[in-house]
Amino acid sequence: MSAAEAREQFLRIARLPDERIDLAEAALWVAAEQYEGLDVPGYLARLADFAERARPGVYAADTLEQRIAALNRFLYDEQSFRGNRSDYYDARNSFLNDVIDRRTGIPITLAVIYLSVAARLDLPVHGVGFPGHFLLKCAAPDEIVIDPFEGKLVTREQCEARWRATLGEDTPFDARALEPAPARQTLARLIGNLKQIFLAEQDWPRALACVERILVLAPDAPLELRDRGLLYARLECWSAATADLQRFLSLAPNDPTAAGVRQQLVELMRSSPRVH
Repeated sequence: MSAAEAREQFLRIARLPDERIDLAEAALWVAAEQYEGLDVPGYLARLADFAERARPGVYAADTLEQRIAALNRFLYDEQSFRGNRSDYYDARNSFLNDVIDRRTGIPITLAVIYLSVAARLDLPVHGVGFPGHFLLKCAAPDEIVIDPFEGKLVTREQCEARWRATLGEDTPFDARALEPAPARQTLARLIGNLKQIFLAEQDWPRALACVERILVLAPDAPLELRDRGLLYARLECWSAATADLQRFLSLAPNDPTAAGVRQQLVELMRSSPRVH
């Protein structure tokens, strides 16, 4: 399957109601643009196989907390999934096929695998878009928070400490930060990680592809419109760049970057004879 066909498959999923979005499948179609011919059904079958192999141990447990512990043992001890501490920003950590193959990833891709397996085992686990580090939570009967990077439980006190470490010691903890993350938000965060990697590598076409996918999920996201406009300018697509940057300014005129964007627009106007 070509990259264009993979994009169409991603768009098909992204247009679904949030509750019907399969995060693992969507993430694999993102990867399929990078890896042409990727066997998406085959990788989904591997996730289903993980669930079947984990099922006896999980179902033998009496309580929900014990079932979560059994799934953690299966994924992190028996299957050796782990967070990549040595090369956190390796792009392969954000491609779900690579994470499945290498058993190595970052919090959000490991969380997608965890969620896919847990759903097949009827475990009520949800993703949590926590600042700085994606988490998982099982809400009933008692709150169970899981760090997918480590495969360990996290206490409320540890969550609050992480909150302060990320946002500042004087920032009051907001319990809403542990609410379930919608599927679109989770996908946008996963793709946003890839975008940052490609921006750092100055790979403008791949960074643009990431922004385009995010804007399918959140069409009026001001910062993504800004970034797409700036990437269009990098690629000398002047009229498209101008339209996106003007749209950004109409949505977020007081954003801290707005002044710089206005200056960029002035420079783009000077390039208008070369618009294509």
